[in-house]
This record gives sequence, C-alpha cells and structure tokens, in this order.
Amino acid sequence: MKLLLVIASDETYSFIASYVRPLGFELIRYRHPLKAMDNIDEVDPDGVIISGEDFPRHWKTLVQFIRSERPKDKTAIVILKGPNFPFEEAAKASYIGVSGIVSEHLSDPEELDRLQGILSRYLPIDDGRRSKRVRPGPWDRFGFIAYNPGDHTLITGTIETISATGLAFIPDNAPSIQQLGLDTILSECSLRVGDRILSPVCKLVRTGKIVSFHFESFPEGEQNILNSYIQERPLRERKYIQNNPDSIET
Repeated sequence: MKLLLVIASDETYSFIASYVRPLGFELIRYRHPLKAMDNIDEVDPDGVIISGEDFPRHWKTLVQFIRSERPKDKTAIVILKGPNFPFEEAAKASYIGVSGIVSEHLSDPEELDRLQGILSRYLPIDDGRRSKRVRPGPWDRFGFIAYNPGDHTLITGTIETISATGLAFIPDNAPSIQQLGLDTILSECSLRVGDRILSPVCKLVRTGKIVSFHFESFPEGEQNILNSYIQERPLRERKYIQNNPDSIET
C-alpha cells in the first residue's frame, strides 16, 4: 500500500513515518501540494496525509483535486490540524471529502490511536502489523535508559507509552535530548521488560516535553520478548486487580 505524505516539516514527517511504516505502507513524500498534484496519478496512493498546519491555504485545493477523480473508497485523506484550526475548517474538510482529521502534535497517544483508526477504516491494514501502544500500569514493569551520544550522559525518565515498535518518554533532562538531531541513532539503550533487560537500537523521532524513540532493531529473540510481554498484559492486570481489590475506582 502506498501512503502519500504532503508535509513540509521534517520533524512531523519523521514522527509519522516511524509510526505508519511498520503498518506496511510504502511512503512517498512531497514538501509542496502543487508537486503532489502534478504526480498524483503516477504515485497512485491508497492514502494521503496532508499537513493543514504547513499548508493552510492549499490543503483544500489538494483535497478537491484528489476527490475529483478518487472517491473515499479508493483513496483515504487525512488532514493534520494545528492549534489554530477552527471548527469551520473542520466542517469544510468533511464536506469536500476528507476521511478524518487528527492533531499535528501526535505526541498525544489518543491522536495516534485516532490516526490508526482512520487508516484502518479505509485501508486494509493487516492485524499482525498493528502496533498497540499501552500506558504502563502498576501491573507492568517497564524502564528505559540510553546513552546520549551528544553530551555523553545517561538519558533517564519515565515511559509514557510503549509498543512493539517504539516508546514515548518523559525525560528527566529534556534540553540535553533536544540538542540531538531527529533521526539520531542511539545504539546503547537498555529497556526493562518485566524481569528482562533488552538492548534495542533506537532512533530519536520526536523531541519536546515528551520524546519518542523508534526501535530500529533488537538482538535476536528480544523483539519476541517485548511482543509477548505486551500481549500478556491483560493477564497481569487481572491478577493485579484480584490481589489488590481496593485499587479499583468506584
């Protein structure tokens, strides 16, 4: 499946690419809507993601151009909205055939869930490729430490969400990470998963108060350890609640 990303921001593109590529998409990127319009037939995408934040005056033209020949059941269109995206624009988007709208700031796990929901509604994403993110609870045991190649310190903090393909992380020292460029590879990482310590190679895909890392690779067998631990989470949660009934909110 081909996914066309019309995004000017390298940071936004890198973050989205790290999330949707594991779902099985071949990614094609254009930094300007006019270039995308010129090549839409050649690319022949199954889905299109357009940054309304980067192109506030052009995204509607691009959507209408695509919809003139490609209905929703042929090509899904998602708009990334910025903080100044008014309700009226959302109404226009729906009217001209946009499949869905999500926030430009995808550090929010709910926005990532919304993006995946839109894509899976219109595109045949294999269930085996879906990457379920979880927020660690008291029944989980996750931890993450990495060596910062920029200032030679340890990156420490708290895991906000984690999946089989990466994690969102609240660092103890955000400024030290912001000095690193996006797509920086961190080869010395330690990921606690239950009673095991894994050694993924990670790529920095987003910075800010919450930073995001994509798991580029694991030593042999370690990816299966992480996958199994995430899949077994409902059993741990049920056991924890049975042993700690007062933890249930009423």
